[in-house]
Amino acid sequence: MKLIEQLIGVWQLISFEDRDSNGQVIYPLGEDPTGYLIYHPDGYVSAQLMRKGRPPYASGDLLQGTTEEMAKAARGYLAYVGKFEVKEEENRIIHYIDVSLNPTLIGTELHRIPSFDGEMMTLHNGKKPDQKFVFRRVEDLDHLKQLAIYRRIN
Repeated sequence: MKLIEQLIGVWQLISFEDRDSNGQVIYPLGEDPTGYLIYHPDGYVSAQLMRKGRPPYASGDLLQGTTEEMAKAARGYLAYVGKFEVKEEENRIIHYIDVSLNPTLIGTELHRIPSFDGEMMTLHNGKKPDQKFVFRRVEDLDHLKQLAIYRRIN
């Protein structure tokens, strides 16, 4: 089966780990993160990954957190969208970032090296191999029906 055929769909984040300068495993979004990675057949990728248990803003307002609350919320969240390209012969996926919570990512490329084991997919960072994301394919999308589609992109 071609890589692109294995890739397309919705993937739920199971773990995200890295290694510090001493080689110790660290968990940038905690030991029990949550989120989704979506590969659309039209060539778009969307990642929404976060640390569980992030507290809401004390104000209760979506846009009125304190500077400290907003910084803490952003540190526990990784979000981006853009096009992706599959390089079958290299077993490599490239995410071209158009929109991101972190403006440093906008206009960059994220290289991912995938491996599959049944319903599981592991993505290693192509430029930092110790960093890896583990996902499980989402087969039952009923719990995602709250997602709104605003406009189809052609």
